Amino acid sequence: MANIVLIGMPGCGKSTVGVLLAKALGMAFIDTDVVLQAKEGRKLQPIIDEIGIEAFLKKEEQAVLDMACRNTVIATGGSVVYGKRAMEYLHQHGIVVYIRLPYSEIRRRLSNLATRGVALRAGQTLYDLYQERVPLYEAEADLIFDAADSDIEQTVASLAERIEARMREIHG
Repeated sequence: MANIVLIGMPGCGKSTVGVLLAKALGMAFIDTDVVLQAKEGRKLQPIIDEIGIEAFLKKEEQAVLDMACRNTVIATGGSVVYGKRAMEYLHQHGIVVYIRLPYSEIRRRLSNLATRGVALRAGQTLYDLYQERVPLYEAEADLIFDAADSDIEQTVASLAERIEARMREIHG
């Protein structure tokens, strides 16, 4: 089976949903933020603080390009959509799923914004970031999943069903 690539804002549930989705579909799981942290030997925020956002985005893109996996649910960092080569690579090897949540829910979930490792530019608010990224996520998505009114179990079950239907559609 091709990879399932989860994209979306920080806090939308890519990692949490990804682990459970991988179990439900009998697939492996990778979180690209964890891969990048392991490669760098530190958490995301110190990387961003030390090298800046542009260099961080290049490292994030390279971490994606260095992956070689199949039959894997991949939870990406929220800023992966800025990496054109990374997104091309992810599309070549899987189905890209945007987990969409309204801004109010993202804001509620991101209480630790200063330490979470979110690629915010100087002076940029979370709302600005949301407005900037939503069109990018929508443009990159093969499938958009609206998770606003679902708990985690409902999200995983519904998403697994939609992905399996999409796979049948693609592969006959």
